Amino acid sequence: MKIMFVCTGNICRSAMAEVMLRKMAEEEGKNIEIYSCGTTAYTGDTSTEEAIQVMKENQINLEKHRATNIKESKIEEMDVILCATTAHKKIVINQYPELKEKVYTIKEYAEEGTKDLDIADPWGYSIQVYRQCAEEIKENLKKIIKKV
Repeated sequence: MKIMFVCTGNICRSAMAEVMLRKMAEEEGKNIEIYSCGTTAYTGDTSTEEAIQVMKENQINLEKHRATNIKESKIEEMDVILCATTAHKKIVINQYPELKEKVYTIKEYAEEGTKDLDIADPWGYSIQVYRQCAEEIKENLKKIIKKV
């Protein structure tokens, strides 16, 4: 199975989701290829210092992550595409209408059941906001890993 996470810059939310799900998959012995990209990412950008720090607190190394723009990604090869927000979902479906059936928000796919399907962007906020964002992603990934 191949999964792609999508956010804006691919330096916070989708990057953290990618490395967290990869760790969960390794721990559970699941064979999943996991990628991430950003709708307006600058390919080659590094993750924010806050994202790197929060992942380090979760025993995950995000220092080697480099952003990938959606247009330079392998999105067409994915089985499931998980977006941080409904706005990202609309962008993906608009750019890749043939992938419509594979595109969800992270919370939608996790069957969170909440009306708010978005994971807010922590970019520009404090480390505490990043911790809350990472925790929100992790809680959803715990449900997703059981489905894949």
